[in-house]
Amino acid sequence: MEKMIEIKEISPDLVPQKLLLEADPSIERVNQYLEGSLCYVAVIRKEIVGVCVLKLIEKNRIELFNIAVLPENQKSGIGSQLLQFVLDNLREKNFESVELGTGTFGYQLTFYQRFGFRVDSILKDYFINNYDEPIFENGIQLKDMLRFILKL
Repeated sequence: MEKMIEIKEISPDLVPQKLLLEADPSIERVNQYLEGSLCYVAVIRKEIVGVCVLKLIEKNRIELFNIAVLPENQKSGIGSQLLQFVLDNLREKNFESVELGTGTFGYQLTFYQRFGFRVDSILKDYFINNYDEPIFENGIQLKDMLRFILKL
């Protein structure tokens, strides 16, 4: 049975920090980009199960800083539905491109590329230089950041 998912835009102060920390382990960094951001949530039975946070770079460009789904709801299509909703909404708002940064390996590379995101650049040692604690994914330390862009 498919879950009924409601996706809507909400105020940044209503986004659960626990959910944001699923995708970014630094509460300081989360708080930096959360203020003044555009936030969308996926809701099932009145519970926020997914979030997408974006911030304006300039007039027609926006950056996706965080997209996360609660662990118990992952791999069920919620993240894909959320991102598709957000991209459609950004097109309606006349944005020209969406940018994002992520690690250089992992499932998220396939996830973003399925939506048409393309690698734009690599920031060497980004995760080493910008986070106090090392970040590991699948037992491998994240070091470099891949920058992706999607032309809307």
